[in-house]
Amino acid sequence: MAPTKKGILERLDAGEIVIGDGGFVFALEKRGYVKAGPWTPEAAAEHPEAVRQLHREFLRAGANVMQTFTFYASDDKLENRGNKLALTGAQINEAACDLAREVANEGDALVAGGVSQTPSYLSCKSDQEVKAIFKKQLDVFTKKNVDFLIAEYFEHVEEAVWAVEVLKESGKPVAATLCIGPEGDMHGNSPGDCAAKLVKAGAQIVGVNCHFDPLTCVKTVKMMKEGVEKAGLKAHYMVQPLAYHTPDCNCQGFIDLPEFPFALEPRILTRWDMHQYAREAYKAGIHYIGGCCGYEPYHIRAVSEELAPERGFLPAASEKHGMWGAGLEMHTKPWVRARARRDYWENLKPASGRPLCPSMSAPDSWGVTRGHADLMQQKEATTKDQLKQLFDRSKNH
Repeated sequence: MAPTKKGILERLDAGEIVIGDGGFVFALEKRGYVKAGPWTPEAAAEHPEAVRQLHREFLRAGANVMQTFTFYASDDKLENRGNKLALTGAQINEAACDLAREVANEGDALVAGGVSQTPSYLSCKSDQEVKAIFKKQLDVFTKKNVDFLIAEYFEHVEEAVWAVEVLKESGKPVAATLCIGPEGDMHGNSPGDCAAKLVKAGAQIVGVNCHFDPLTCVKTVKMMKEGVEKAGLKAHYMVQPLAYHTPDCNCQGFIDLPEFPFALEPRILTRWDMHQYAREAYKAGIHYIGGCCGYEPYHIRAVSEELAPERGFLPAASEKHGMWGAGLEMHTKPWVRARARRDYWENLKPASGRPLCPSMSAPDSWGVTRGHADLMQQKEATTKDQLKQLFDRSKNH
């Protein structure tokens, strides 16, 4: 029998660094396996080879958590706005668990089952109705015996608390991450207050994911840490940010940027930016460090390489990557060989190659959140009349 792996809390309690994986939804959309708009994860059942390969690439890059590809896999999201699938939520969640476990067993990785925000909450359904949706996913995670659970990508701490209350019924460790920045959640709760609420609800690990760039997310988790300590509570901390620069975002994050989601590439962080992110996160006392939308395996490899001295090893993928460009020593061109040094890459200011483009954008700011008629969801497809109203309205923003 294979030796028993240390659990997530054992690792964090011992001061170990845990490296998360990257953003499956965006990565698989670019590869042709996820539809932008619904962002649902049916590829876990329809194209398991694609999901399995991405897990393997993140594992090879140094990740020691394989998160189930169950983002937006709640029943209400799978059938929202005309999304018609031949698969059930249970089938998708089960397939995702099997793939994550298969690859986790190929290394020293754990499996995390994840739930995320729901259309039902936006449509003002009751706490019991929303919790019943989380419970359906939890039943699958319990059946498949995932190692721990994550409530991730919540804009409202109230819904995240409901998710944590359901997940903790399993008896497994629970992490909770909000997709918020320094301004707090969409109802004005500060990061510190949000974190304290999550810990009181039963989360042992708290932090943020998505919506903002790495250094903004690290700043937000610092605020969470302060709030937890001020409340006399204890927790571990995690961060899984975007791989995009977002200095121009408002409280809603990158989904308000006019480039979202099909023109974000000029904002992508380099592998060298990831070194800085990993070091800043570690210095802030965050020991679970991963990525979300925009992250590819090479980004996670950079995080792993930066923290290799603390972890005591390099990831397998570093076999094909010289630290700080050292592989360029073998290049045929002398001016490229001259770039085989850390100070060159750390001090480089990359150009976009787009002379007519601005450096920053003006975010959409419609100012609506839960309880507003615009955010009421429906099973039926969005109608042409509904779209026309939105197109007309957008011209005035």
